[in-house]
Amino acid sequence: MRGAEQFVKRCSAIAAAALILLLAAVAAYAAPAAQLTVEEMKSRLSSTSVGDKPHLCLAIAERQLEATDKLYNAAQIEQAQSTLTDVVAYSELARDYAVQSHKHQKQTEIAVRNMARRLADIEHLVTHDEEEPIQAAIKRLQHVRDDLLMAMFPKGKQ
Repeated sequence: MRGAEQFVKRCSAIAAAALILLLAAVAAYAAPAAQLTVEEMKSRLSSTSVGDKPHLCLAIAERQLEATDKLYNAAQIEQAQSTLTDVVAYSELARDYAVQSHKHQKQTEIAVRNMARRLADIEHLVTHDEEEPIQAAIKRLQHVRDDLLMAMFPKGKQ
């Protein structure tokens, strides 16, 4: 019996160590994207594989959307419009890379849809004069979504 107990203890220790290593690896993989600045993410884009570029582009767009929201709330309109431009540009890049790689199209479409909804919420909070760039951005994001849906569900294929 004693040998069996030692075996169970060793297996438990190995399993616990493996779990700790797995959690550390997951944390190490996930943490860098959250800690990177937008500029660092932009610089990483060129060295990222095509299949991973949609995620990185979406991370940039979502981070810039957060900045856009904060800037509009702080009445810093020019800076908000600059970050708004990045939201659209990197959403379009995410679409292009997703279609090119045939990967992450659904996730990209969902993320772009959520960003368009959030922009619609922001639009309701700004003055009438500030709505036009937001409306144009929403329209471009809807076009991105349409392109992704067409890529996922082409007409005529059966």
